[in-house]
Amino acid sequence: MRFSGLLLGWMVIGVLSIFSGHAQIEEESAEVFLEEYSDAFQEKFFEALKEKGIENYDRAVNLLLECKGMEPNYVVLNHELAQCYLADNKWDDALEFSLEAVVAEPENYWYANTLVAILIKRNMAIEQVIGSIPISNEDLAHNLSKSLFKNKRYKEALGMTKYLSQSEKHAQLKLKIEDSIEASGKKTAKTKTPIESEVVRSDDPLSSIKSQIETYINTGQAQKVLEASESALEAYPNQPYFYYSHGWALQQLGNHKTAVRSLETGLDYLFDDDSLANKFFKTLGAAYQSLGNASKANMYLSKVKSGL
Repeated sequence: MRFSGLLLGWMVIGVLSIFSGHAQIEEESAEVFLEEYSDAFQEKFFEALKEKGIENYDRAVNLLLECKGMEPNYVVLNHELAQCYLADNKWDDALEFSLEAVVAEPENYWYANTLVAILIKRNMAIEQVIGSIPISNEDLAHNLSKSLFKNKRYKEALGMTKYLSQSEKHAQLKLKIEDSIEASGKKTAKTKTPIESEVVRSDDPLSSIKSQIETYINTGQAQKVLEASESALEAYPNQPYFYYSHGWALQQLGNHKTAVRSLETGLDYLFDDDSLANKFFKTLGAAYQSLGNASKANMYLSKVKSGL
């Protein structure tokens, strides 16, 4: 009976994560989570997630606060409270709980990402909370920089890199930010970058390239997609669509590991495009399935949104 109850509980988390959109819930260890906490705590926590999923934020907050009374050191409660308050436009409360979550687990990307979202809503700069967080933790500084970058706060993102060492991981992020700053400057100046490719035959080369690649994809011409995408990425290194098409072509041609690298790189450039995100997630799911990594495949496939 205990095993059945635990399994049912985790199934509930899986369903609720689709509504709430929290990757950190999807990635929690079911075994650790369900064995460490009481049945009463689990019941309230699951109910809170359900209420949050249907946008009943007041009820969700009350249940989460009851959970905190039972398990005050369970950090994810602070993050869930921050998310509820953020969704309910109670930004002061959201910031308070978000900072608590970040201080407790500075390595967690999703906690940093929520903090950035709250700061944007409050029209605050990241520097205004630097004194309240362990910015010397390089994982936190990297996560904040990455989140700011994905939210197109390029100057703030670049500012966070001063807290990072010169590792390859950090250097790659800094390069992406600098590329985006440069591209934004060119866009403001209304300049265009030419590209040597058979697919450029328009006053709007970017749209022309995308259109031609889409045609190749629809007709299953993977090799042509690969060649056109590689050429496009040389000229437009911060365009997520070209990473998607590049990864799609590599997956079709059997180069699954390289496909994953290209697709996951492209996700760093993706912002506010659910349709393209679905394409990324589906292709990543297929690539990881081909590599025999069911856990990663299911993680990405669970992120696919229906109706798009």
